[in-house]
Order: sequence, then C-alpha cells, then structure tokens
Amino acid sequence: MTRISVELVPRNEEFLTAELNALIDQFPVDTVNIPDLLKFDIRSWTGSGLVRRAGKKAIPHIRAIDIDVRKALPMAQFLIDNQIMEVLVLTGDRPQDMGHKIYPSTSVDVIRKFKQELPNVKVYAAIDQYRSSIRTEIDYAMRKLYAGADGFFTQPFYDLRFMEIYAEQLQDTEVFWGISPVVSENSVKYWEVKNNVVFPAGFKPTLEWNINFAKQALDFVNSINSNIYFMPIRIKVAEYLSGIFNFIKEDKNV
Repeated sequence: MTRISVELVPRNEEFLTAELNALIDQFPVDTVNIPDLLKFDIRSWTGSGLVRRAGKKAIPHIRAIDIDVRKALPMAQFLIDNQIMEVLVLTGDRPQDMGHKIYPSTSVDVIRKFKQELPNVKVYAAIDQYRSSIRTEIDYAMRKLYAGADGFFTQPFYDLRFMEIYAEQLQDTEVFWGISPVVSENSVKYWEVKNNVVFPAGFKPTLEWNINFAKQALDFVNSINSNIYFMPIRIKVAEYLSGIFNFIKEDKNV
C-alpha cells in the first residue's frame, strides 16, 4: 500500500502545529518528514515529537556531518521515548555558523551507526538524481543499502520519464519519491543552479502545472506499489494537497 508523506519545515512550534492541524483528518497522509534546518531552533527529531503527538508517523532528517560516530547518537533516547521508528540520513549542508561543530562523518557511516545502536529503527538514505550520472548515483545508493539502509528518499522529480528510469533501477527497494512545486521563475533558477535540475520542455512554474504533475506522479507511484512525499515550498500545505486529492476523490466517483 502506498505511503504518503508530507515534508513540513519546523520554523517554530506554533507554525508546525498549525501545519499539522491542516493535515489531520483532511488528507490521506500518514507520515510527516521533518528536515533539520540549523537556522530554526527546533531540531528535526524534536519536531517529529510533535508529529507523533498529532497521531502521524514521523521521519526526522539526520545530518551525517553533525554526528560524531565515536559517541552515542545524541537523539537516540528522544527517538525511543517518542516512538519515532524511522529516520532519513543525509550528508547535510555545511553550516554558515562557524560555531556549529561538524564531523567528517558520511551518510554511509551514520547509516551503519544507526543500525548498530538502534537496530529496530528503519533508516532511509537520500538519492540525489541530479548530482551525477544515473550509474554513479545508483552505485552510491547500493553502498548505502550495503551499510544497512532500508530504503530511500529522492530529490523532487519533475519528469515522469526520469522517474521511470530510476524506478527500473530501484526495483524491490522501498522508495519515497519526491515531488515539490516550483511556482516562480526565481525558484526555477534556484533549482537549476543549486540542484542541477533539468525541467522538461512542457514545464510551467504555475500551481496548476505542478498539481497536475503531482497527480500523475501519484498515479505512477501507486502503479508500482511505492511511496511518495510532497514538499510544498512557499505554498500552504492545505492548498497544495487540496488540489491533488480533491481530483482523486472526483475520479473515484466517475
């Protein structure tokens, strides 16, 4: 059965609570994944505690470069106490604050650390389909599986053909396929320059195009019995999800 997650930014406790309230009992979302952004006071696992109290499954993002693998995982007891049974391990961007200590730990190191210290926690790894060739990225993904990763979260896709290629390479692997709306020319430039995204010829930075693509991506994910996560940047989560799921409800009544 397809799992649907939404990525919510933990700007502060009030903001996250309001976003969670917009999800509860309105959309078929069973999971919320929380990024770990150092510019905010709430760490990803703390925000995930709020998610659990709201009755949803939680997947906090864990920055590998924040983890000293020679010591116990600093969030381990919090995860146990709040019954957070899944995490997403990614490398993490270097902090702008030079006072924030980082370590030479890789995603592979920290995946292995989690599996050793918290063997009952499911560990997802990141796939960035834009950083290198498909072959190189898939080889890196296989290394993460060998280290103990249970599945993957991808960067957002904007082309079903590209998703199909990766789906062929990741058969029999649990994947959350990323979808994120891009609704301004500035955002287009950001994704092209920062993340090396190549948008398809028919792409338009409009909410309508992005909602239609999200519906198509959800249909595809359902067809291969996989999972999906939505990352509504600069759009209210309820507005974005309403456009996707209201369409599905109408289809079922046809």
